Amino acid sequence: MRRLIVSAVCLAALGLGSSALAAQPAVSAAKAHPADQCFPTQSVSGFSRVDDQNVDVTVGPRDVYRLTLFARSPDIDWSQRIALQSTGGSWICSGLDATVIVPSSLGPQRYPVTQIRKLSPAEVAAQKTRP
Repeated sequence: MRRLIVSAVCLAALGLGSSALAAQPAVSAAKAHPADQCFPTQSVSGFSRVDDQNVDVTVGPRDVYRLTLFARSPDIDWSQRIALQSTGGSWICSGLDATVIVPSSLGPQRYPVTQIRKLSPAEVAAQKTRP
């Protein structure tokens, strides 16, 4: 009887351990992309050029995300509009999820996004006071 109880406890411990291991990737994925780091493409309401390789997009009334492009985009300085295409659904959580499309005299130029970072409220406020 004692062996049966010890065996049952060991099997239960193994079962709990395997379920904890199975849950580990989901926890890691959530930590990799916090909810406030993701945004839906349809919520983008504006953009501004930072430099030839960085663009800030406004999402909703006050959130701003900085997108770092894979390559320099000299046409973005003159563009009055851009398109943001999601490559894996309607939400963008990382650089690999998005492509910025910029109109040019040669036709639309596509720039994969390599990095996304949500700007802090202080960074957004500093941009508004910049001439």
